[in-house]
Amino acid sequence: MRRRRSNPRLATSTNCARLPPDTTLPFTSDVERAADRGGHSLYCSLVYIGRGGEIGSVHRKLMPTYEERLVWSSGDGNGLRTHRLGPFHAGGLNCWENWMPLPRTSLYAQGEDLHIAVWPGSIRNTRDITRFIALESRSYVASLSGLMRREDIAAPSTASVAWRDLVAAASPELLANGGSCVAGPDGEWLVEPCEPVEKLFVASIDYRKVLEERQNFDPAGHYSRPDVTRLEVNRKRQGVVGLAD
Repeated sequence: MRRRRSNPRLATSTNCARLPPDTTLPFTSDVERAADRGGHSLYCSLVYIGRGGEIGSVHRKLMPTYEERLVWSSGDGNGLRTHRLGPFHAGGLNCWENWMPLPRTSLYAQGEDLHIAVWPGSIRNTRDITRFIALESRSYVASLSGLMRREDIAAPSTASVAWRDLVAAASPELLANGGSCVAGPDGEWLVEPCEPVEKLFVASIDYRKVLEERQNFDPAGHYSRPDVTRLEVNRKRQGVVGLAD
């Protein structure tokens, strides 16, 4: 889910909408205009929102993909964190970050067993990598994808109607074809990649399946060799100035 937020202090704000008490997937992908980087540059950020409405972490996408570099700024490691969610530890990455083995490893090492992969919308991406991450990590993996059709292109104001018509005329009927899906720790589908339709999916997940699969293979536990290979992660929020008053 992607939404534009006007709050320039998203990274530190706790004044956000409260979630219903039965919310089980409190991640949202936002456009962040970061106050701690001057308040002008945009970041594609994955935000964890706790049950009380507090912001637990803001992960700014490490590397914008292709033409995204015309819009998004490069993020940092501050948001590479996991959060307790019932018996699970949940974490997530934005779009093609999910193809990056080292950010994935940083989450595995923090106990992640429920991975949230957010995408603008592409069955081509989610069809393969969702099961791959599930098998690699022995975790549940939910790929959340957008759906965008030509008729979804909106004009933010009356003055931009001409722009909307121009963009719509140059666009295919389907710009983002969804592909949301869920895989279990054994790599099998709980929800197969969906066709490009708006739909609500419900899947039940069982923490015991994680334990069963981790007994066989645990990438950050008994099947790791930190004496041979080891990852170091810089989680400091990056900035160009340190102010001392």
